Amino acid sequence: MNSLSRREEDNLLKATKSYALKKCDPVVKEFADCMTGRLISVAWACKDKLRVVEKCMIQYTGPDSMEVIRGEYLEMRNATQAEKRKRFDEMDQTSTTP
Repeated sequence: MNSLSRREEDNLLKATKSYALKKCDPVVKEFADCMTGRLISVAWACKDKLRVVEKCMIQYTGPDSMEVIRGEYLEMRNATQAEKRKRFDEMDQTSTTP
């Protein structure tokens, strides 16, 4: 099977966003500092910092990056399933041999 379930997709996206936030932490902090004490003026006062955060995040969570991550995840999952099948087959053969 070479597709992700909805649950797997959601978990992968959450993990990727968490990783991206860690990698982008310095620019996220700058943006948060800019927003401190502002209400309406945040829209224009922090616009440049928001764009920097978006640019940083998109390099980890954009469509191209997510496609690579999905592929790596599928390879890992398929390898794990193949290993489980192999162990099951070995157990099955030893139990049927007199």
